[in-house]
Amino acid sequence: MLSTSCYLRTWERFVSEGVLDSNRLNKRIMESWHRCKKDQVNPYLNKGKHILTNELLDIQREKNSFLLEVASPQLSRMNQSIKESGMMALLVDPDGYVLSLSGNEKILEEAGKINFVEGVCWTEGEVGTNAIGTALKTGEAVMIQGTEHYSIASHKWSCSAMPILNEDGMLLGVLDISCPVEYFHPSMLGTVANLAYTIEQEMGVRSYKKELALTQHSIELAETYPDLPFIVCNHKEKIISASKQIRKKIPQSIGMALADFLNHGYQIKKENPLLSKEDNRVSGKCLFLSENHEPNRLFPASMPSERFAFKGERGISESFHNTLHKVKLVAPTEANVYISGETGVGKELIAMAIHENGFRKKGPFVTINCGAIPKDLMESELFGYVDGAFTGAKRQGHKGKFEQANGGTIFLDEIGEIPLAMQVALLRVLQERKIVPIGGTKSISLDIRIITATHRNLEELVNAGSFRKDLYYRLNVYPIHVPPLRERIEDIPYLVNYLCSKNNWNIPVTEELLNRLKDYNWPGNIRELQNVLQRLTILLAEGPLDYVKVLNSMHSQPVTWHDDFPTWEEPGKKGFKENELTIREKIQRDLMIEALQKSRGNVTAAAKLMDIPRSTFYKRLHRYGI
Repeated sequence: MLSTSCYLRTWERFVSEGVLDSNRLNKRIMESWHRCKKDQVNPYLNKGKHILTNELLDIQREKNSFLLEVASPQLSRMNQSIKESGMMALLVDPDGYVLSLSGNEKILEEAGKINFVEGVCWTEGEVGTNAIGTALKTGEAVMIQGTEHYSIASHKWSCSAMPILNEDGMLLGVLDISCPVEYFHPSMLGTVANLAYTIEQEMGVRSYKKELALTQHSIELAETYPDLPFIVCNHKEKIISASKQIRKKIPQSIGMALADFLNHGYQIKKENPLLSKEDNRVSGKCLFLSENHEPNRLFPASMPSERFAFKGERGISESFHNTLHKVKLVAPTEANVYISGETGVGKELIAMAIHENGFRKKGPFVTINCGAIPKDLMESELFGYVDGAFTGAKRQGHKGKFEQANGGTIFLDEIGEIPLAMQVALLRVLQERKIVPIGGTKSISLDIRIITATHRNLEELVNAGSFRKDLYYRLNVYPIHVPPLRERIEDIPYLVNYLCSKNNWNIPVTEELLNRLKDYNWPGNIRELQNVLQRLTILLAEGPLDYVKVLNSMHSQPVTWHDDFPTWEEPGKKGFKENELTIREKIQRDLMIEALQKSRGNVTAAAKLMDIPRSTFYKRLHRYGI
């Protein structure tokens, strides 16, 4: 009791005064309290506030079905012991939602009083420092008791949690054992750790069985297609089997990463997903190959093969794989690259892939949108300035984007928008690899790679006299075109899965939904696809959807706002004209759209991110046609 009352006084002082004696608390708990204070978590919260509906909880469980499938038998095995100890066990997904809860009936009833129930979100951001949320945040096992919790909802509870990881170290969820503080036992953390370890081991066994099944697939394929070269990869794109002719030519192919293998003179002709017989899920893929007889001259002969880094979704389309092949060829060279493609196709991802697979990958990658900078600020933004260069200049000067990118890569997006005066300065930088900041006298040598991009046709701009021909030839050493989404429709299922996973969007991906998405022309490309998926996520918060009806009307309905759960059309609807805005207003508008995306459409949260009143945010929404 002495310790509990001591922690209570520590908590009261921190909550009221922001003062914390570092000797009073465990380092991890202290760090968590500071995070909660910074994020303005309510310390007087007396219950969980965000609980999924039954429909949305079912969706969340389906999304984490493998975790539930493996963990449920282990939890059932321990249930009686947990009941007798006056405790309860919770399985939580990576988003912090409680997927299952079992244990002592009386304790479960007590937990219900603070909404500690199935479907509740129990992260640090929702309910403050707690074993589940803090384990999710730190990736470490943690035990938190009584008033070590940040919010009063959990002050009467003792909780121990352990992250559950797959064989690659990826977080799959958290296992938690909780009880009222009077039932606390020192073995709680050890129990939860052993149980989590058992679940991880079972997952490893199942993964091994899937690889055995994939090997059996390859034997059947070899019998069916004895003369065709093929490889079989698991879900991590690691080769686990290959046809006889592949093994003969490349003996080390088994165990090789797919990206490395493709540098040995083969290209993919056809890709077939392989389904597990147990659960009918994709467990790997078979790739039928052909030999590429053209030598890869841009790679130094002695350069070791490395895994190709690409942070987006590759899909299976030939058009996009051709783009990535060009990236692989040019990345290890010094050539200036010009990336063309429509708005929303992912030109920055391509530029980043060139950087991360090149010799300067350990250096900075600096992006600048030339179309978003006022003309009178462009010189200082690109080249920087020294102390006292002009009225209002920062006292210690300012490093421009070129200097910030030194030792790495600078990506000049929308290069077609750069004014003629700056084109001359940029040409000089390309020729001399030096810059002189505004107001300075000393030149700064640069060791950088320059990548440019635009959605406009630079050749037409050259012919029209608005873009210098000599600069065009300097930048256009190695052109790469990124295809629009309508030319890679077969990639839509892969892109949908990637975007939903990346953004934690809980959309049931049905065949009906994918067919509707494939039927659309996508003028806004991947960015538009992302926006549509985000809208569906927002609408799903209100209940199940008729995808056909929603998607049919998605591009024709007027914009409507439902307080904190909006649905909106693409910017530019309602007669709005973007070119009527000033540069400052365009920047404000872009920041608002970004804030809405980050907050998943929550206006209150978006306004908070921008640090402006919600009423002001609403006025700008109407004014800018968002």
